[in-house]
Parts: sequence; C-alpha cells; structure tokens
Amino acid sequence: MKNETTSIPVIDVSTLGQENPSSALFSSFYDAYHHLGFGYILNHGIDPALVDSVFEASRRFHAMPLQEKMKIALDHKHRGYIAIDTSTDVNSKLAEVKKPNQSASFMMMREDQEERADVYLSGPNLWPALEGFRPVLEAFNTELERLAKKLMRVALLSAGVKDLSVIEKFDEPTTWLRLLHYPPLPKGSPADLYGSAPHTDFGCLTILVQDDIGGLQVQSPDGHWLDVPKMKNSFVVNVGDMLHRMTNGLLRSTPHRVINRSGRERYSCPFFYDPHVSLDVAPLKGTGAPKFKAVNFGDFLRNELGASYEKHKDSEG
Repeated sequence: MKNETTSIPVIDVSTLGQENPSSALFSSFYDAYHHLGFGYILNHGIDPALVDSVFEASRRFHAMPLQEKMKIALDHKHRGYIAIDTSTDVNSKLAEVKKPNQSASFMMMREDQEERADVYLSGPNLWPALEGFRPVLEAFNTELERLAKKLMRVALLSAGVKDLSVIEKFDEPTTWLRLLHYPPLPKGSPADLYGSAPHTDFGCLTILVQDDIGGLQVQSPDGHWLDVPKMKNSFVVNVGDMLHRMTNGLLRSTPHRVINRSGRERYSCPFFYDPHVSLDVAPLKGTGAPKFKAVNFGDFLRNELGASYEKHKDSEG
C-alpha cells in the first residue's frame, strides 16, 4: 500500500519472523524496492522505548562540549565523532557538490576486540565518557542487525535469488550505526548547502529512525523530490548500491538528501547493513543476465570513504 501524503510505500513486516513469511510481504517488498527503493516498514518488532532511549543518548552526546567530542574524533577505522564540515558527498551524477555536509555525527561499527590488518575497518569502537551511552547503542545495534538479516533474506528472495549462500557473508557483517545531528541551515543559505547532499548509500540495506522535524527527501524515478516525514513506530528502509548490484538492478538504490530549513535541530539514526569486506559483489543467479561486473566490497569502501571523508583522504595519502 502507499501513503497518500508522501507516495512512499508502507510495508507490514509482521510475518518477517515466521519460518515462511507471507507471500504478500515478498510482493510488497519487491514492488516498493523495484520502483522507488525506499519504504516505511511497520510491525518490525523493536521496542519503541529502546528507540526513544537512542534519541535521548544522541541528544546528550551532541550536547557535550566540542572538546570532549573531539577526544574521540573519527579514526582510520571509521569510528568516533565526525564534526560538522568534515564530510562531503562527492557524486557528480547527482549534484554539483562542493560544500561539506552540515551535520555532525557519532559513528560506531561492529565491536571487534582488536584491529586486524587483513580486515579493512576492523577494530574496537571509540566511546565518549557519557554514562549509559554505550549499553543503549549496543542494544539497538544488536536488534537492528537481527532485523536487517531477515530483511536481507526477503530482499534477495523477492528479486528471484534462489541460492542464498551469500547470506553467510553477513555472519560477520560490516555494520554502521550513526547518530546524526543536523543544525538548521541559516536563513538565506545557498541552494547547494545541504544537511546531507544528494547521494545513494553504498552498501546493502539502510534502516533509519528519525525525529519529527522533517527534511529527508528521496528522488522519484521521474526526478521529483518526495518528502519522507516521520511515521509513528515505523522505520525507513532503503536499498544501497551493493544490493542493487547483487540483484542485477532489480532493487533500486535511490538518491536522497537532507535539507533542514525548519529552524530547529534535527536528529536521526541510520543503521547500515553490509557484507563482510572480503565479499566480491556481483549479480546473483536468478536475477537475469549480469549487467554489472564483480567488485570487491572492501576495495569499494576504500574508494567511497576516501572520496567523502577528510580522515580517509589523509590515510589514503
């Protein structure tokens, strides 16, 4: 079904946890992500109280003095605090982007006990000295990882993939949980100043929770920008470039952006669910004659992060 106000599909995933999810789930999922690449999911099973706790933790973190946040500044493992004006979405296919994103964020990834030289972006997270912060984020990350793995299975089956052995590459996934803070853009700011410039997500699945400020927009196939406001007790889920490639283009990786001209602070929390960095991503059997060549996910990440983040530009030389 479609939300008449926004034209963003709404998908009931209440049968997701069953051994045999309903056929309606597969058909509605494919319809949403083949045509638009974005949708709201309802009845996902994650406690709204936990979501509220995450937003409380985010506001507490972003309210900390800058010098405290900079003690855990983004490291080469892509963990820690990302200050405003330090990331730029460089994608000439979508927009002429020269100004940094007007957002700040805390980034956590999978918690590894140690960094491994043979596994790109492996290692422990950086945590602020903020009471109760880490347990809330780790609990939310665990719940989202469980949900994402189930959604990934539905995504592949809905696109016609018969052999799901690729799911094994998500047993040790590359995950990212990001606490984003978008200050309001100044009045009269130029049109090419964004909270988050137009971009596609580079991984497989993104699960987003957001506050009620608004500002997220997704580009429709005909080029129009559609608002994606908050829907109570829902998550916004979208497809990224790697899942687009796995499904041979059947599931769409869609441009989206954030423009916060509300005059108020905006907070959101996206979770990115991707395979192990060792995976060579290519169209899977059952999706038709391959339209894409294989690409190593770890190599792809190095290029993407090096283009968008000052920290990785420095580390890549």
